[in-house]
Amino acid sequence: MNQQPPKHSSPGLVSGLVGTAKNMFALVISRIELAALEFSEIGSHLLRLMLVSALSIVALWFALAFWCGLLVVLTWDTLGWKILLILAALFTIVAVGCGLYVRSVLRQGRLGLPVTMAELRKDRDAIL
Repeated sequence: MNQQPPKHSSPGLVSGLVGTAKNMFALVISRIELAALEFSEIGSHLLRLMLVSALSIVALWFALAFWCGLLVVLTWDTLGWKILLILAALFTIVAVGCGLYVRSVLRQGRLGLPVTMAELRKDRDAIL
C-alpha cells in the first residue's frame, strides 16, 4: 500500500497574487458599471434640460420682443430714444447675471460624477 504524504493546503504567493488580481478586476468592473450608470443618468437629465432650455429660450425671446415693443410704443412720447438706452442697460445687466450664474454652477461641479469620484478616491486611499 503506497500512501502519499498529505499535501499542505496553504496558499502560496502565486495564488495570493491571483486572488488579489481577481479582486482588483472585480473592483474595476464595479467602478466602470457605476460610472456607466451615472453617465446614463447624466445623459438623460442633460437631454431633458437642453430640450426644456431651448423651448424656454424661444418663448423668452418672443415675450421679450413683444414686451419691449409695447414698452417702446407706450413710452416713446415721454422718453424718446432714452427708452432704448434703458432697455439696453437692463438686458446687459440680465445677461451678465445669467453668465455669472452659469459660471457658479460649473464651478460647483454639478455635472460631474460625484459618487464615482468619491468611490475612486476611497479606492485610491485604500490601495495607497
